[in-house]
Amino acid sequence: MEIREAEPRDRPALRDVARRSLEASYPLNPKAITGAIEEWYDENRLRDMLHGDDHVLLVVDVDGQVVAFSDAVVTGNTGEIYWLHVDPDYRAERYGEQLFEATRDELERREGTKLQGRVLAVNEGGNAFYERHGLTKVGEETTEIDGTPYVQNIYTELEPDTIEAIEVDGETVYVNHANTERGSLGPFHVVYTERDGEDIYGYWCSKCGSFANAMDAMGRIQCDTCGNARKATRWDSAYL
Repeated sequence: MEIREAEPRDRPALRDVARRSLEASYPLNPKAITGAIEEWYDENRLRDMLHGDDHVLLVVDVDGQVVAFSDAVVTGNTGEIYWLHVDPDYRAERYGEQLFEATRDELERREGTKLQGRVLAVNEGGNAFYERHGLTKVGEETTEIDGTPYVQNIYTELEPDTIEAIEVDGETVYVNHANTERGSLGPFHVVYTERDGEDIYGYWCSKCGSFANAMDAMGRIQCDTCGNARKATRWDSAYL
């Protein structure tokens, strides 16, 4: 068994493994699975993934056959695992465990020091996998597969008390990873001026790991780095 970077010749195998993995792990109909494969792993997107500096695409190669692969990306200092696909015929070999560790190491090598993982809420095994590896659910968002919305859970590595000290403009502030606001690309975590969490300083974007603007009077939050946004939740009387 060898874990290596994916190569152009692996593209048909990647699609086949993803299809078999989705069929085994998710209660999706065949049409939805076909649509997902076409959207995520068509020729153009795979070409971009294979040549992109921010993308991590590792495969498990067993005697020349690809039996698993990871789909991850580095954004800022966040290493995010979108998918760990393992052919169901090979799951008893624990290749997923080894692939996860190799992917985490590669993300760290590329400066993705904050690890995040995403998994659909309906995949009980996938959620349990991240929990076994010490990740904590910090939020959820909605993603679409072939036009149907699904809840996707977001996991990350936390300090034991869920509070993380960060530096913003030379000042130490405190991110509470257990207190979040939903964003379009990932949750925003509330940032406090003190560890005790009384005064809000702003918001930390889980998508790119950067500090976001404060919530405005309409309830909007906007990350200027990656475009992650929380929609307004209140009417503006100026427009009435």
